[in-house]
Amino acid sequence: MDIIVCIKPVPDPYHWTKITLDPVTKTLRREGIPSVINPVDKHALEEALRIKETHGGHVTVVSMAPPTVIDNLREAIALGADEAVLLSDRSFAGADTLATSYVLAAGIKKLGKSDLVLCGDQSLDGSTGQVGPEVAEFLGVPHVTRVKKIDFIDRGFIRVESAIEHGHILMEVQTPVVLTVVREVNTPRHIPLIRISEAMQKEIKIWAMEDLDVDRDMVGLSGSPTQVADIFMPEMKRRGEILDGEPENVVKLLVEKLRQLGVM
Repeated sequence: MDIIVCIKPVPDPYHWTKITLDPVTKTLRREGIPSVINPVDKHALEEALRIKETHGGHVTVVSMAPPTVIDNLREAIALGADEAVLLSDRSFAGADTLATSYVLAAGIKKLGKSDLVLCGDQSLDGSTGQVGPEVAEFLGVPHVTRVKKIDFIDRGFIRVESAIEHGHILMEVQTPVVLTVVREVNTPRHIPLIRISEAMQKEIKIWAMEDLDVDRDMVGLSGSPTQVADIFMPEMKRRGEILDGEPENVVKLLVEKLRQLGVM
């Protein structure tokens, strides 16, 4: 099978406290913040690798991001992907989910025939769950979301379990198809040390806007119907006070202070 996995590099959660807000542009400043592969996308990649090991095939990782995320794509190759493609152009900056899906779909079309496209169900920094279904719409293929198990693959048909509240739905779909997976689908593998050095030698294809069959008005900010009206960093106004004395007196004092603050 020809399998494509869409991955999104996201800011490393261990460094989120360092992310600041530009007061003029109202955008997040991520300079100097390392990126990691979106956690659920690792489950999508793991599922692709398991399918390849069982049924044979080729796994390609595709990402739309700045050139600084090359190491994240090399990590995907070290995990077992056969190749990686980075869709990167300054014109893609500021894209919402629709513009992002449009570019990802264009990259997938350029790669040629694909039987299966896998994505994580949500991203750590956005959590919209929109990109997978939108990619499917741009590709003109069916999709199934929240897949927690791929139960059967044979002769162009895939049977999956889609997670719902208090259970799941069993579906059978024909390839080509886009599936978005949840964490429960598998446990991602660790990177073998030898694969890290091998991945460093692999070529990462980088495609800019002129390499893709896209409409300039449908990428980046101009192609994003979702616009941020305002964004702000909340002010921390917490303060602490230690009350000393006998328990009965401290309780009375605490109640009085809470009444003065208007919470009682």
